[in-house]
Amino acid sequence: MNTRRHRSALLAVTGTALVLSLTACQSGGDTASSATPEATVAATVAATEVTAQPAGEKGTGTSGATGSTDSARSRGSKDSAGSTGSSGTTGERASASPPLCTAGNVTISAATQDGPPYTHIVLTAKNTSSHACRLTGFPHIQFLESHKQDVPAVAKSKPATPVVLTAGAPAYALVKLSDGGIDEDAEPVTAFSVMLEGDPTVIAVTAPGSEGIAVDPAKALTGYWTPELREGADDF
Repeated sequence: MNTRRHRSALLAVTGTALVLSLTACQSGGDTASSATPEATVAATVAATEVTAQPAGEKGTGTSGATGSTDSARSRGSKDSAGSTGSSGTTGERASASPPLCTAGNVTISAATQDGPPYTHIVLTAKNTSSHACRLTGFPHIQFLESHKQDVPAVAKSKPATPVVLTAGAPAYALVKLSDGGIDEDAEPVTAFSVMLEGDPTVIAVTAPGSEGIAVDPAKALTGYWTPELREGADDF
């Protein structure tokens, strides 16, 4: 359809040129008169060529330029998004939780919690490293060689969030040894073993007191690690 229009426009221009040429010959060779039709023909041809150009081609050219610009903008947006993504990743790494506390960066000590009969002790875990670490769960305690099971934990003492120890900071766990009764099957303990959550290393802990402590394995219980001993939750 566009090619036929273009050809019709050229034929019209050619016809116009022939008519003007004949008119110039008939005028008797008037130079001023013949110059004017030639200029008119040139202007007419130029105008006709512009008019005859298909509208679709103009639109395509404009669309192509816009498309290139949009593509460049799109690439720029993607590059910007990529930079933002990298920044977000860095932020996530920076805000990641500290590593678990291990036997290599924590020391554990024991002290009596009340007077005779001594039924409870308090374990203190202190971060001796130069960086923060995360102390989760409860101490895995074994008091006696003859009783290999870990001391059961009291669920109500579990804190809402894991304990994070900054350098030099302590955490505590209350441990019940017995009910303090005369007829209990308590045995003397001068040292016992403790393991931290996620670390298989056995930590040897010296029992408090010159004669150690009396432990009834059937009554022993332990609380979870907490930043401080709390009323109620650690009352067992």
